[in-house]
Amino acid sequence: MTEIPEERQAAALRAVAEAGTRRAELLQEAERILNDDVRPRAIEAARLGAGRNRIRELAGVGPSTLYGWLEAEGLPVRPKRPGRKEQADA
Repeated sequence: MTEIPEERQAAALRAVAEAGTRRAELLQEAERILNDDVRPRAIEAARLGAGRNRIRELAGVGPSTLYGWLEAEGLPVRPKRPGRKEQADA
């Protein structure tokens, strides 16, 4: 029995759908871990005086994320420095 192109395409699309579903599940789990595990521990480390660059490094988050968490918790955060474009406009 010969397989027709449409059957191969359908099989390929099923594989894409399965991979997409798995990816969505992993992203959802990663988001849960970030909010339930990483965030509170990063905030606690900052409260205890750990260096913020080191916290970011170990948590695997960017500065906007970390400083957003800290601000939301009422921890002091210095104002954001102007970017190069903003400096040039001044």
